[in-house]
Amino acid sequence: MKRSRSPIWKWLLFASAVAIFTVILVYSNKLIMKIAQEERQRMEIWAGAITYKTQIINETERFFDSIRIEEGNQAAIFAKVVKKVAEASLDEDITFYQDIISANKTVPTIIASRTGNIDAAVNLPDSIKSMRNIRELGPSIKEFDSLKLSYYHSDYVMVYYKNSHIYGDFREMIDNLLESFFEETVINSASVPVIITDSTQINVIAAGNIDSSTIEAPFKVNARLEKMREENDPIILNWLDHGKCYVFYEESEVLKQLRLFPYIQYGIIFVFVLIAYLLLSVSRRSAENLVWVGMSKETAHQLGTPISSLMAWTELLKEMPVDQSIPEEIGKDVHRLETIAQRFSKIGSVPVLEDTDIVPVIEGFTNYLQTRISSMVRIHFDKPDHPITLPLNRQLFEWVIENLCKNSADAMEGKGSITITITEEKTRVYIDVTDTGKGIPQKLQKRIFSPGYTSKNRGWGLGLTLAKRIINNYHRGKLFVKSSVVGQGTTMRIQLNTKIG
Repeated sequence: MKRSRSPIWKWLLFASAVAIFTVILVYSNKLIMKIAQEERQRMEIWAGAITYKTQIINETERFFDSIRIEEGNQAAIFAKVVKKVAEASLDEDITFYQDIISANKTVPTIIASRTGNIDAAVNLPDSIKSMRNIRELGPSIKEFDSLKLSYYHSDYVMVYYKNSHIYGDFREMIDNLLESFFEETVINSASVPVIITDSTQINVIAAGNIDSSTIEAPFKVNARLEKMREENDPIILNWLDHGKCYVFYEESEVLKQLRLFPYIQYGIIFVFVLIAYLLLSVSRRSAENLVWVGMSKETAHQLGTPISSLMAWTELLKEMPVDQSIPEEIGKDVHRLETIAQRFSKIGSVPVLEDTDIVPVIEGFTNYLQTRISSMVRIHFDKPDHPITLPLNRQLFEWVIENLCKNSADAMEGKGSITITITEEKTRVYIDVTDTGKGIPQKLQKRIFSPGYTSKNRGWGLGLTLAKRIINNYHRGKLFVKSSVVGQGTTMRIQLNTKIG
């Protein structure tokens, strides 16, 4: 029968943590997906609005171009009318032409002869109207467009005109609209990183919500554009000054941070669960330590009285006419009981470690144990021919050897061999206890050191637990299963340091 008092609360705690993690992760992912969909919808609406606005701007630009051409035509007609009036005879009716001339109240126009002399100027400041020759405009003449109108006898006049004030006001408004277009494109309500390129999809025209150092470094820009292209297909825009343009965009920083949020939650909860588990483990170990100490002290106290009584009876037997080997053997067992009582009294307190030659300690104990186990179990000690001194507490160390040898004898069911070997290294000593028993399955090799685990019908499962505690906690060494093959045997290894400190 095997008994293992595995704490159920560990599994309950683990299952609860997994359930909490799962619920948080699933809920957070659903929330993030919803936010991502809404952000994508806002981006598509924004892109549609930008596309529509581009079309409006394009149409407006074409409209103003037609106005500019129309005003040029008006200037030409005005010049022809002025020339016609100048050439009209005295009896000719020029009322119609005068109406056309007076109707031009918007287009600034100058009519000059072939030699540059100004014949007429309308819708212009008085400073220009008072000029006699077109050359007096100087550099300002660049503000005017010009038309050449031919007349008979190869004569001609020059018509200088520029856009009307109404056209200029509208032109300024549309220029401001064009100038702000890219700013409106890259600064959007969703705070989405945006890069606008020309038709090559390489040259950057504008960018928003992106570090300027990225835009200034070509290799960084290309990498960012490739990343954006993988996330979303670019939006195509047709722009007057740049032709076909591409708008690349990616998720906002807020959404990226939200994607990390569940894992941050996971980490925080994991840390809290880990701390809780460690605190519970420490609390449990503290309680176990108190139980161990209390039980050990009480056991040592209870053994004290019968041991003293047995010692007295042994002395009486020595004075009686009996076979003296009997009191001698009883005395050995009484001494053994004294050693056991000393072992229990040391549990819970810091044992004193003294430099001790382990060779006679192991040899003396194996000789004692050989006479008290089955005659079909042989204990063989490969005794080195030189002392091996280690910092030990002799009583506790003998207890470990005893537990290992007794467990090996039980595993062999009263028939087989136990071999104890010592291997030395520079700073460590290894003591291997090998038996020819039934072996330990791989999945049980760690559980055998747990309190309460035993394969014996009447065992308590404390021997190996105490042995590991003595080696690991008191001697700062290690006790573990070196190797084990089911049906062939097991090797238990004790690792001790030549110095502690």
